[in-house]
Amino acid sequence: MFRRIEDFLSCWDQESRGCLTLFQGIPDGAMSQAVALDYRDLRRLAWHLVECLVEMPGRMGLHVDGADLIQGGFICDPPATMEEIRQAYSRASLSLVECLGGWSDADLDKKDDMYGEAWARGLSLLVLITHQTHHRGQMTVLMRQAGLPLPDLYGPTREGWAHFGMKPPRV
Repeated sequence: MFRRIEDFLSCWDQESRGCLTLFQGIPDGAMSQAVALDYRDLRRLAWHLVECLVEMPGRMGLHVDGADLIQGGFICDPPATMEEIRQAYSRASLSLVECLGGWSDADLDKKDDMYGEAWARGLSLLVLITHQTHHRGQMTVLMRQAGLPLPDLYGPTREGWAHFGMKPPRV
């Protein structure tokens, strides 16, 4: 749980850049990669990250850019290109940071109705990050299945070890 806005913003800077980096590595031709029929594909997972970035803070009283995309509690259909998704995510992320500029650290202790439970805002912001990280992990698996290179987000990928002149760890 975050206790200081500054701590969230520091973490968010890294995490949001990770999403944008991941999105840049997905060509439009691979957006339909899914684990199986009737599962979210890369396009829908990326758009879900935009959805959560708008919807979750909205439950905390923040009006993040992109609220117009939410219709009936769910985000509208994803755009046709990853660039459009990347731009929507970037706008919403910057808007979130701007919105939080109006909060004090004490606001992180306030509770909001989050899916039928009362969550402290500091917890809600942590869940926003961990939920996003969870779906980014799903996306990296789909990217592997599509034969796409993965960015080094939390350390070297299998291929990333070569940048350090090292062999990847044994499996």
